[in-house]
This record gives sequence, C-alpha cells and structure tokens, in this order.
Amino acid sequence: MRRPASLVEVAAQAESLKEFGEAVVEFLDQFYIEKDGSMLAQEPPSLRTRLNDHGVADAYLAAVAVHLSRSIGNAPPPWTWEPGRFLHHPWFASPGASLRATLLLESPAAFRERNLFVSRNALERA
Repeated sequence: MRRPASLVEVAAQAESLKEFGEAVVEFLDQFYIEKDGSMLAQEPPSLRTRLNDHGVADAYLAAVAVHLSRSIGNAPPPWTWEPGRFLHHPWFASPGASLRATLLLESPAAFRERNLFVSRNALERA
C-alpha cells in the first residue's frame, strides 16, 4: 500500500475498518514529515455506506483534519464542519466501560467536538 498523501487518499484506500485504520496511520506518518495543510484541504468522500460504521470514519477524518490543521497554525478546512462529519451518539475508541472516563478526559478537542472519544495520543507517531 502506498502511503496516502491526503485524506482523500485515506478514504480511497479504506475498504474495511482495518484498512481505514492502517491508512490513517500511514497518512499521519506522511503528514508529520510534510506538515502541509494542503494534505487536509480536499473533502474525502463519505465512507458511511462502504464501511457501514454509522459515520464514525467520516467524523474521524474531520477530527484528524481539524486537529492537524490547528497543530500547524492553519484554520481547519470548511468541509470539516459539515453536519455529516459529526456523530449524534458518542463513540469510544475502547469498548470497555472502564476506560470511558479516561477517554472522556483525554480526547483532543477536535474529537470531542464530534462525539468521538479517543486517547490523548491517538494521532501521535513514534
């Protein structure tokens, strides 16, 4: 798999939730090398139907774009504020109830805004 150079390419490579996660990680590696806001600018197509995930991947891509835009001092792309990029019900990165309180506290703002609850270091790469 070629490393995605944009979130559009992440969406194109995602035929399953597993592939989506792998593509996001590969994209993060590339983004942290380039730190180029244009990698976030174009709106990725919706994955709701393809991944049958109730919009989690769509909201996740928007959260990634907002978080990374803010990290390099850019305004987030307009597409990240579209209604389909927010969840109506909370989604937790860990299914276990014991970690939910931690995820509620740690989740970066761009994720919390979209009802996604992930660990503090969800977008960090070694």
